[in-house]
Amino acid sequence: MIRIVALMTMLVSSATQAAEYMEKTPFQLSRAFSPGVITSGGMIVWVAGQTATLDSQGNNIANDFEAQVKQVFAQIDGVLKRAGGSLDNVVSMTVFIKESRYGDRFVEMRKDFFNNGNYPGSALITVTNFARPGIEIEIQAVGVVGDACSNENPCSPEGRAKKAQNR
Repeated sequence: MIRIVALMTMLVSSATQAAEYMEKTPFQLSRAFSPGVITSGGMIVWVAGQTATLDSQGNNIANDFEAQVKQVFAQIDGVLKRAGGSLDNVVSMTVFIKESRYGDRFVEMRKDFFNNGNYPGSALITVTNFARPGIEIEIQAVGVVGDACSNENPCSPEGRAKKAQNR
């Protein structure tokens, strides 16, 4: 019984944070990504590449980069919510954009979706085109729901040493 209560407590307490996010350099903070994300246990959710040419109200957002970013993040959040998590559980993402001129804008927008500073490990790649006309961005993500690691409960030697220093 105690094991079940402990497991449930761990799952509930870790639902808001997916994992242990490694310390970021100033450059990594400015680009809104983590050098590494550590997980131990939990349920892995592999989110298929998400694109959008319509928003949630059915409005045409083809060729509208910012509207597509917002819609794609909403779709990723929706997939993770169906699995019991949210965007807070994203540990890795691969981002494809059609035009490199949108790279800095995407980074600024991503900061708003991960305002706790727990940015996923990430790649930002420019591509020539997408499968359908009007698509400006595609994001593939990996989320971990119910993980045992967190910044408060570090699993890495680096995280444990930092926590011990701060006591």
